[in-house]
Amino acid sequence: MTNRSILLIALVMICAAVAPVCAQEQPAPQPTVEELEKQKAEFDKNAYRLLDQVIDEAQSLRLTENRVRVQINAADLLWDHNQGRARSLFSLAADGVAEIMRTPDTGGRQRGPNQARQPTQLRQDLVLAAARHDAPLAYQLLAATRPASTTPTVATDRRNPRAQLNSEENLEQALLAQVAALDPKMAAQNAEQMLEKGQFPRSLTQVINQLQRQDQEAAAKLTDKTLKRIQAANILTNSEASSLALALLVPGPRMPVAAAVETAAKAPLQPRGPVLDQSPYTDLLSTVIDSAMKATPQNNQRGPNTQRGLGPGVGSGGPNGGPNNTQAQPTDAQIEQGNARRLLGGLQAVLPQIDQYLPSRAQAVRQKMTEVGMGDSSRMNAAQAFGALQQGNVNTDTLMQAAAVAPQQMQARIYQQAAFRALDDGNTDLARQIATDHLQANARDAVMQRIDFREMTKKAEGARIDEIRQTLARLQSDGERIDLLLQVAIDQQKTDPKLTLQLLEEARQMTNRRATSYDNFAQQLKVAHAFAAIEPARSFEVLEPGISHLNELFSAAALLSGFEINLFRDGELPLQGGSGLTATVTRYGQELALLARSDFERSEMLAGRFQYPESRILARLSIVQGLLGIQSEQPSSNFFRGQNFNFRPQ
Repeated sequence: MTNRSILLIALVMICAAVAPVCAQEQPAPQPTVEELEKQKAEFDKNAYRLLDQVIDEAQSLRLTENRVRVQINAADLLWDHNQGRARSLFSLAADGVAEIMRTPDTGGRQRGPNQARQPTQLRQDLVLAAARHDAPLAYQLLAATRPASTTPTVATDRRNPRAQLNSEENLEQALLAQVAALDPKMAAQNAEQMLEKGQFPRSLTQVINQLQRQDQEAAAKLTDKTLKRIQAANILTNSEASSLALALLVPGPRMPVAAAVETAAKAPLQPRGPVLDQSPYTDLLSTVIDSAMKATPQNNQRGPNTQRGLGPGVGSGGPNGGPNNTQAQPTDAQIEQGNARRLLGGLQAVLPQIDQYLPSRAQAVRQKMTEVGMGDSSRMNAAQAFGALQQGNVNTDTLMQAAAVAPQQMQARIYQQAAFRALDDGNTDLARQIATDHLQANARDAVMQRIDFREMTKKAEGARIDEIRQTLARLQSDGERIDLLLQVAIDQQKTDPKLTLQLLEEARQMTNRRATSYDNFAQQLKVAHAFAAIEPARSFEVLEPGISHLNELFSAAALLSGFEINLFRDGELPLQGGSGLTATVTRYGQELALLARSDFERSEMLAGRFQYPESRILARLSIVQGLLGIQSEQPSSNFFRGQNFNFRPQ
């Protein structure tokens, strides 16, 4: 054999050895549009078949509120697939709500505070769910479930800033806001009726905002009527009118038509955006300033039974010092002062607009705020910072500035968030400096721990598993160790898949024991969630023992009901009772929903392993929502405190 032949054979062998490696490094082909549509059709088919099982099984539930809740959720999920059946389910739910409201007592036992709120909450959920799809239907359900007596439990004095709307008015206003997005013209008609009745729903801003996109002329008419009603009502003697006035002012004035059209084409609709054009905005701002300037310094010398800001005698006892069931009503002067101070406080949020549109009055407004003790705007600054933080659009500098002027009891929390934001931005040194200079004890330790996690993940590339174990040994709890393992696994997922699996297996071994608390369940769910994206079979293996354990806890809770605990009622667990059991089952359902996209049959089988109908229904509803791509309303942040364990599919 010649040297050339030997060289050719060697090259062939090298290519044969390298080919599989090269093939592995090639990115996975993206699915075509047809494949995605076929996949979605399969998901929908499985989801609606499973939803049929849920609806059928719900008929056997004892508690009317449980049946109603399933009917509301099922109708909401079914609307796009089978509108006729969805309407029927909404109607059945309305009948159930009416039945509950006619029967305040269940099983001859007095309802607790949470149970007493159930009918009102169910009615609201029903009406607002229908409003997402059909505005007239929502108003029909509102009327069909209206209780025979709508007398408010607390008298509504529309002059008094402390007065609260009764539940019926609250629901009507919430419905108005919901309908505004679906049918602005109907919302406008109902808003006008509410104005005629002397009501000033704050959701009017949303109605007008939505209507401006469809019918400029109708929006202008409703705006004009609203402003006239506010002026006629006198915002010093009507707290609802003053609240609506502030709601119209806070977003600022609308841009000129040409600029507004250009901006609207580029940006999505903001339902709480500016409503008033500059001229009416300036007029209303001037009116509010006139009223707010009538505020006087508050008398802080109060007797033991004197409510803040309402003067002596309000809320005091009877003539002999005993309790007086009839609370003394505030005088007209006290009400006007309360509203004036509230308006002045509201103007803090629009000081930039006052500077721009009414500069001649800006100094007087600031002097009045100082005079009545409103010069310290730290709470407003802190509230704005936290609002921006929730939207994810605030930087470290902004948080540091807010913390510097915030009340002392709020500073630590804001500084901690500033440190976390610096760490997220990759500025470890700044995060450490903030923690050292401004935080103490647990808050500082939490930041330092996350810094250690971040530095560990940077060093983990190429690190051996025994080095990571040495770091784990220095941590104080299994919860911290699991968090570190998952965080390092995330960062190594693409660069070292083998190490990722090793780390996840280490985390799994730490959670592979019988849970003794809901925190243990949370740790198991974290690990299952991490496995789901890279090795679903392992995720199922983590979840399965937990379902068996939850079945035991359900049986124990049912047995102890009426003795040590009272989670069950009439032998059944309320589907929405705020208990740890229902929350944990829902989280298991959410993980099964994630897995159902790769293995529906096994997810369905595990959901069926829940022995109690209530738990099976909760889990299956979560799977249906997941397959249909609907975000669950149940928050899961409690199970992922302080960490963002989002594994990327390979």
